[in-house]
Formats: sequence, structure tokens, C-alpha cells
Amino acid sequence: MIFPKDDNVLVGLERADDAGVYRITDDLALIQTVDFFTPIVDDPYWFGQIAAANALSDVYAMGGVPKTAMNLVGFPIKEMDIDVLRQIIQGGIDKIREADAVLVGGHSIEDSELKYGLSVTGFVHPARVRVKNNLRPGDRLILTKPLGTGIINTAIKAAMAAPGVIDRVTRLMAALNRTAAETMADFPVHACTDITGFGLLGHLAEMVSGSGCSVRIESRKVPILPETAAFAGMGLVPGGAFKNKSFRQAMTIFDADVDAVMQDMLFDPQTSGGLLISIASEEADALAAALGRKGVPAADVIGEVLDGPLEKIFVS
Repeated sequence: MIFPKDDNVLVGLERADDAGVYRITDDLALIQTVDFFTPIVDDPYWFGQIAAANALSDVYAMGGVPKTAMNLVGFPIKEMDIDVLRQIIQGGIDKIREADAVLVGGHSIEDSELKYGLSVTGFVHPARVRVKNNLRPGDRLILTKPLGTGIINTAIKAAMAAPGVIDRVTRLMAALNRTAAETMADFPVHACTDITGFGLLGHLAEMVSGSGCSVRIESRKVPILPETAAFAGMGLVPGGAFKNKSFRQAMTIFDADVDAVMQDMLFDPQTSGGLLISIASEEADALAAALGRKGVPAADVIGEVLDGPLEKIFVS
């Protein structure tokens, strides 16, 4: 398949990244992304918030600022009260407003299954685009939200999660990556991505592939929501975690003491997860401290980039 070419496309289909980037001038580029999914919480308003935060996250991961958004809706109008859709849209609007972006339109269709998300456009300076595939040996890796949303959402579906747990994970998924992105903008970050459906190790694999580098993750330093291990130990692990592990098993090497529960958590598909940032070793502690001062949900140095062997993920 041959795709159209344009010299102003700075990030396009030739490599897997979080969004496309198109240069307008020497000082301005557009970031474009789109994401939508089916409900992962029962409350329509919070579903709208989470779906919007998830779509906006790709702009933050690329180092940009969201500016405009357009709704994408699939709604079973014959089976569901229209007030449900109103609440979803209101949740999305409130999250777009929190991002200081504007809603400029959208498109809806009648669908047998409810779906909602956004198409988002952002701005970035062409020299400040943060791509996945720019790891450098000696870099440290920082994660800005704890893992566990996929496993805990599985527990919620099984009616095994307490109300406090449900509230905590819902608010975490609805939290913007804006503060983390604004904070990292003041540091010489080499690479960045956000953690979503492929899990931590799946998205890290995308950063490693083609980089000529390997990475080591210290599993005990990875921030994980408190209830996650217990639920995973009960077998409340989403099918996506096993698919993620199977897909990346050839490049992932676990130490003998990294048990199956930890492996499941590291591959757990996240909804609206945090940023994974690669930064020079001498800057990592300062960035982590700055993220902590700004109240980012996590600000943990979880691993390092190695000079070889090539393109493997070592987990200790």
C-alpha cells in the first residue's frame, strides 16, 4: 500500500507514534489524533470525561497543547435514553474545557453499541515534537500514573471492587496528562509516549523497536494501584493483558523472581494512563521531583535505557 507523501509530515504512517504531526511554518506544527471506545464505567458523565482525557492524552504525549476537538459518537437511539448521551457529551465538554481547548463540531451515527471519543488537534513547535523512538543509552524512564486500571475495571465488572476503589480508579482515568506534559516541557526530554491499551511493556516495546537500544525495568519501582495485585492474584485479569504479553514475549525477558502476577500487571491494558518519559540520567531526578511538586499522580523513575544487546526489555 502506497500512502501520499508530503515533506511537511514530520510524524506519519511510516512509524508507530501517538499522533500525526504536520509542519505549518518553521515555528508551528499541527498534531492530529483520534480515539474513541465503548463505556468502561457505568456513569455516563464520567465515561465522557475519561474518553475525552484519553483522546487528549496523545497530544500531550507528543509535547503539544490541545486546541480543538470534535466529538465522535455511536449511539443506540432506539434502545437508550437520549439523556445518557447528553451526560456523556457534557463530561467530554467539561474535560475539553479543563484542557483549555474548544469543541468545534463532530459526527454521530446510530449504532447498536454505544461509543464516544474525540478527534483532537493540537499545536507544537516543530523542534519540540516528542516522539516514541528516540531513546538514548543512559536515559532514565519516568512513569506519571500508576498501573492497574484494566485489572481493577475487570474487578468492577465482577462486582468485586469497593465504592472507594471505583471512585479512585475513575478519577485517575479522567485525570488529564496536562500537568505532566507542561512540566516535562521545561526539561530536555528525549522520548515520550502515553500508556494505554498495550500496557506498560507493550508501549515500551514500541519505544524500543527500531531504537537500537534495550531497556531495563525495575518492577518494584513501577507505581501500581494498591488493589491491583490482589485482584490479579484472583485471576481478574483482562484478556488484553494476555494478548499484549503474547505479542511482545519475544523481546521481553523477565528475571526468575518476577512472578506471573507482576507480569500481568505490567502488561495490563490501561485506559487513559500516564506518560512514559525518557530523559537523560542527570536530569531524571530533577524532573521526577518537579512532577511530584506539581501533584502528578506518580513521578517514579522505573528503569533505564541500555546500550545493548539490541532491542530487548529486561524486567527485574
